[in-house]
Formats: sequence, structure tokens, C-alpha cells
Amino acid sequence: MTSDWFRKRFLGKTNLGDRGQEQTPGRSTPAPTPPLYCRPKFLRGVGLEAREPGQRPVYSPARDHPLPWHTGYAEVINAEKSEFNEDQAVCCPLSIRRREGGSEEEQEWLILCQEEFMTGYYWALFDGHGGPAAAILASNYLHTCIRQKLEAVVEGVLATQPPMHLSGHLVCPNDPQFVEEKHIRPEDVVVGALESAFQECDEVIGQEMETMGQSSGCTALAVLYLQGKLYVANAGDSRAILVQKHGVMSLSSEFTPETERQRIQYLAFVYPKLLADEFTRLEFPRRLKGDDVGQKVLYRDYGMTGWGYKRVEKADLKYPLVHGQGRQARLLGTLAVTRGLGDHQLKVLDTDIEVKPFLSSIPQVHVMDLELPSVGKDDIIIMATDGLWDILSSEQVAQVARSFLQKNRGDPYRFSELAQALIYQTQGKETIPQGTLDRESLVSYDDVSVFVIPLHKMERGNGGS
Repeated sequence: MTSDWFRKRFLGKTNLGDRGQEQTPGRSTPAPTPPLYCRPKFLRGVGLEAREPGQRPVYSPARDHPLPWHTGYAEVINAEKSEFNEDQAVCCPLSIRRREGGSEEEQEWLILCQEEFMTGYYWALFDGHGGPAAAILASNYLHTCIRQKLEAVVEGVLATQPPMHLSGHLVCPNDPQFVEEKHIRPEDVVVGALESAFQECDEVIGQEMETMGQSSGCTALAVLYLQGKLYVANAGDSRAILVQKHGVMSLSSEFTPETERQRIQYLAFVYPKLLADEFTRLEFPRRLKGDDVGQKVLYRDYGMTGWGYKRVEKADLKYPLVHGQGRQARLLGTLAVTRGLGDHQLKVLDTDIEVKPFLSSIPQVHVMDLELPSVGKDDIIIMATDGLWDILSSEQVAQVARSFLQKNRGDPYRFSELAQALIYQTQGKETIPQGTLDRESLVSYDDVSVFVIPLHKMERGNGGS
């Protein structure tokens, strides 16, 4: 998939060569403009109006336009730390069809003419930084890329056991045995498609950002329902949880400079030039000072989960590759996340040191079988950007959800109202609706976006309504 195809398909832009026109000598082609600012399509234009100073309205889909599975959604813009809401959200069906050979344009026409082959459902949240552009591009493109990757391997997804050769051809009579010995299942093929899709989306965003002269990135949390299973793919610090009657289960892990310290330090060990002699890859409990030179202090390197002692040298006084604690931890003093999409042009302030080599676009994918007896009819999935989790723990979110839904069983719109209630919890005690947690006032100044996905709407073996 090329950046030109993406530009034509989603931005309505083409290169001059695509239109068969010649560029006038001496006249430069105007640089492409960033994608227009927008809110999720399912909000139908809500949230685009200019906000009043000091106001942070909470937006949800209209009651007469329910989302698939009666999914709930709510969002609130940041407390004027930036002009735009840098979060983006997508919720839509995903039709997977067989692909034939030929050009991309021919394939698109064939897809439109074919009958549906397999239907899934897709939810995604993108938390932008450095502007909204990367999140907008990801919201336009990632689900398309996932669909195309799945279409390319659909035979392996539908097989009881994925064949060694996608065509089913046997080069070796023992090919099925080799696949079985590796414990390769159809869901592993889906996971591979998701991983490839994230990487391709990252590449396209990088090409677009370079063309537009922009520097922006985003985290990405996507949930895919396919063939009775949920796939939760996360690259960043958003979070998804499963809320059950008597428990809560994490469906994702957050990727920050702290959680990925060893991977980042090892990369700096293998490629020391990435630090440009300005940073040290070693971690210390605090920033070292001149008086520490010659003393033995606590430290950690890439091969250590525990701590050791080393004698401080002058080189150890450089700024740490990973510095800070908790939500204040930063990579190269610049970025609070270590996985996501974009950031290809991001550099450390006032230097030429690139941050992108330390970042990864590969998601961690958690697979959940919804046909297991342990999945209850009242179970829900809550996925949200980090603005919610900065204020509430998973257990607190689950407590709010159980209390709210117990009192609002009859309203089909209750899942969006629950999403709103969770956002109110991040806005301070004076805005908390009755029936939620009674606690000290806490406020998130970040953009917050929340999906609430009720699993009882999932028709087993069919895909939902």
C-alpha cells in the first residue's frame, strides 16, 4: 500500500503524475495540507463548534443513531492545553472478503462486487500528541489496513488449522504436522495480520507527515471481534479492561519508558550512536551530580531487573535515556510513550537526535474467546485513553460501571451514559452524577475518550447486531 493510494482514497489528493499532468518548469508543487480537523464520524458533526473559555462539554452519539452492539461512547476535550481534541475514535463493522490479483484499483472494484465473506467489528482509540494529524490519519486508515491484511490470509483464518502454504499446496507430506507442532492456530494468523497492519499504518503516517512537513504521533488501542474472539491490540498507554460481576481483567499493557526500559537500554547498547554522546543509557534513582563522581551508587542497565552499584564516572553525568517516575517518566526527556504510530520527524529539543528509533509500532495483542462459559451476559469491555486512567484505577472504573448499570438496566442508551459518568469522574467532584464514587476531587486536564462495549449484544457465532 502506497502513500499515494492513501492520499487518493482518504484525503482526495493525488500527485500531478497521477492526473497525467506535467509540472510547469520553475513552479514548485504546493505542499499537501494536513488533514482537516474532525471528530469521530459517528458523532455526526458534534464537537466541532468553538468551545467557550473554561467549558469542557462531554459529547456522546445521538440516541437515534446507536453504535454497533449498542456500544457506549463519550469524550471530553482537554482543559485548554491545546486548541484541539487530539483523541480520535472509530467504531464500525469490518467486512472481510477474498482478494484477487491485479492492481489496487481493480481489487477495490472486485471487493465492491463480491458477496460478504466474513464480518467483524472494530473499535479503536487514538491518543495524539504534537497535534491531531497523526491520530486523524490513523483513524482513517488503520481499519482499512487491518481489513486488507486479513483478506490476504483469510483462508488461514477460516481453516481449522492454518495450512503451511496459503494455497493449501503440500510440498512436504508432513507440513500439517509441522504446523501442529508449532501450535499455530487461526487466531495466530489474525494476530500476525494485526501486527503487520499497525506497522504498515505507521509507515504511511510517516510518509504523509514528511510530505506535509508535520511532526505528530499517536498511541493506538484497537479491539477487533472476529469469529467468536476478541483481539485487543495496544501500542501506547491507553487501556482496555473486562468488567465482570465479581472481577476485573486487564486486556492490555501500557508501554512507557519505565515498562520498556530494558528494551530501550538494549537498543542504546547495540547502537550507541543513537545517543549522540548526549545521553547515558544507564538508569539511576536520581539525576547524578558532580559530587557523585567517584562514589558507588545504585544503577540499572538493560540486563537487570534488580539494582547494582557502580562507581560513577564523568560520562554517567549525562542526561539519562529514561528519566522520571510514573507518569512523569520520559524517553530522551521528550516522550511519555514508547509505542505508537507516527513521530518519524520527532527530535529531542534543540538537537538532531531522533526519537523514532527507540519507538515501536508493534502492538501487544490479547486474544479473548467470547464463547467460553466464563464470559457472562452482563460483562462489558471498557477502553479509554490515558486521561481516564490517570485518575481512576481499573478497579475503580469497574466499581463505577457495576453500580451504574445495576441502577439503569432498562435504558438501551445506558452504555453511553456510563461512558459519560466515567468522564465526569475525571472532571472533579462537583460534576459527578449521583450513584458514582464519593471521593476527593480529582481532575484530568487531558483529552478523555471512553468506549463501553456490552458483550451481551454479541450474537455467538454471528458477530453482533
